[in-house]
Amino acid sequence: MRTRVLTVVLAFAVLAVAGFVAPLLAVTAAQRTQQLVAARTADLDRFAGLAEQAAESDDTGALTAEVGRYTELYGEAVVVVDARRAPVVQTGGLRAADPAVARLVDAALRNQPVAPGGALRPWTRSDRLLARPVGAGTRVSGAVVLRASVRTAADDIALRWALVLAGAGLFALACVMLARRATQWVVRPLHRLDHAVGTLAAGLPPEHAREGGPPELRQLATGFNRMAESVTLALEQQRRLVADTSHQLRNPLAALRLRIDSLQTHLAISGTRTYTGVTAELERMENLLDDLLTLANAEHRAGELAVTDAREVSCDATEVAAARALLWQPVAERAGVRLEFLPGPAVPMICAEEELAQAADILLDNAIKYAGSDAAVVARCFTEGPDAVFEVRDTGPGLTSGELPRAGTRFWRAERHREVRGSGLGLAIAERLAAGRGGRVEFAAARPHGLRVRVVLPQGPTP
Repeated sequence: MRTRVLTVVLAFAVLAVAGFVAPLLAVTAAQRTQQLVAARTADLDRFAGLAEQAAESDDTGALTAEVGRYTELYGEAVVVVDARRAPVVQTGGLRAADPAVARLVDAALRNQPVAPGGALRPWTRSDRLLARPVGAGTRVSGAVVLRASVRTAADDIALRWALVLAGAGLFALACVMLARRATQWVVRPLHRLDHAVGTLAAGLPPEHAREGGPPELRQLATGFNRMAESVTLALEQQRRLVADTSHQLRNPLAALRLRIDSLQTHLAISGTRTYTGVTAELERMENLLDDLLTLANAEHRAGELAVTDAREVSCDATEVAAARALLWQPVAERAGVRLEFLPGPAVPMICAEEELAQAADILLDNAIKYAGSDAAVVARCFTEGPDAVFEVRDTGPGLTSGELPRAGTRFWRAERHREVRGSGLGLAIAERLAAGRGGRVEFAAARPHGLRVRVVLPQGPTP
């Protein structure tokens, strides 16, 4: 936003400076050109007066001497002709027979005004020819042509333009500084508000957005602070409800299990089935409470990482995943599943070792439980572009195309897996752990059959 505001403000500033500087440069050049033309016109008038006196007295000595001294002093050529276009005086290599001079002589003898040309520019280097008739009205007795040098005038214009442009640059710099200050005044409260929003979205204690900037932003910050307090209170109550419920239910469940276990020796054979079902439900409830607490902790951790630098910690995914696969090997053997971890090079992954270990436990547990007896489960780690990937693939029945999008949904389980031990929260926990580090969990069908689950996280620095 700051860049866009600065761009708009500076665009208006540039247009304003250009609208002021362009006419000023043109006026400066026109004024210096007029000064040059006025000075050379005065010289032409003086030479015309001397030429008129020479025509009346038939003595060109004074005219020749004056024109010679002028050319010697200023280096500018002068041509004086009589009414029959015969040259009277020629200096500085300028000749009356030159086509450009002849055209000016003809116009002057007809007593026609001759335009000296357009305004000079700093890069103008060609000399200007100026002409004036000798005499006035119908008594034109000759013409004077002067070749004026424009180098000095062009250098003066360049100096004046440089001063104007330097002033315009200073003014533009002042506009830039003023625009930066103005945008900081407007944008800084938005940055503070954005940080406060990120903290609130992460579920952390909210930071009160300091009021500042325009009145509208101060009113927005006040409204956000009130909203943040309400949202934080509601989230805290919800988190506390989940945690307190889990903790408070744990003791009654433990006591209930002890009482039920003590009844086992007093049960008749006909009550064994009921007893087994009760203990299974108790175990399921205990697992559910454990998973709820784990999910709550994972969400809280993901929220913390969302507003901190999540790339400070990395681990070797290959080493961590291989260790977890080794621990799950006995479980897979008891379930009749062939578990294999494919060795490979070190794969640096942005996450803590315990986070990847927890996600690996969830993926391996699910694969062993749902793949079925005689199935194969293969785990591996590899890099894919900028990402580091931990993949678990099984040859079980997998999920249908309609079930795949719901695989990470909380408490969701396929209908055919309702009797399998679990709470339906494992993959949701893995997704929250990955999301906290800027990653994701992907689900896809394996070929020819089965399920492929990937934990995709950014690559860490190579050791």
